[in-house]
Amino acid sequence: MEPPDTTSTLLPPRSQPLIAFIVAGCLGVGAAWFVAAGGLAGRLVHHDAAPVGDNRFTVNINTAGETELAQLPGLGATTARRIVDHRTEHGPFASLESLLDVPGIGPATLDAMRPHLRPIRKAKPAPQQP
Repeated sequence: MEPPDTTSTLLPPRSQPLIAFIVAGCLGVGAAWFVAAGGLAGRLVHHDAAPVGDNRFTVNINTAGETELAQLPGLGATTARRIVDHRTEHGPFASLESLLDVPGIGPATLDAMRPHLRPIRKAKPAPQQP
C-alpha cells in the first residue's frame, strides 16, 4: 500500500494568503458589528428571551366586523353578532358607553374592552349650502 500523497493541497499555496486575508477581514467586520450593536455593554437581545412588546390591537366599534369584535376580551361570537345587529338597527354608536345598550355587555365587559376600542370621533356637521 502506498503512503498518501502529502504534496497535493486543497487550495493552491498562492491563494491561501488571500483567503486568510478575506477570512480575517470578515472576522474583523463581525467583531466591529458586535461592538457597535452593544454586545460588550450587554445590550444585545437574547433570542430566547426577547422583551415583550406592546401588541395590543384596537378596533373601530362602528366599522369592525364580527370576526374582529369576537377577538375583544370578554366577547364571543354571539356578543359580536349582537353589536353588529345593534349597529345595523340603530346606526353607529355615538360613544363607547352606548355599547351598554347591547344585550350581554355590562360595565365590566365594557371596561375590559375599552383599551382595545378606538375613540369615537364626533361627526362634523355638513357644510350648509348658500
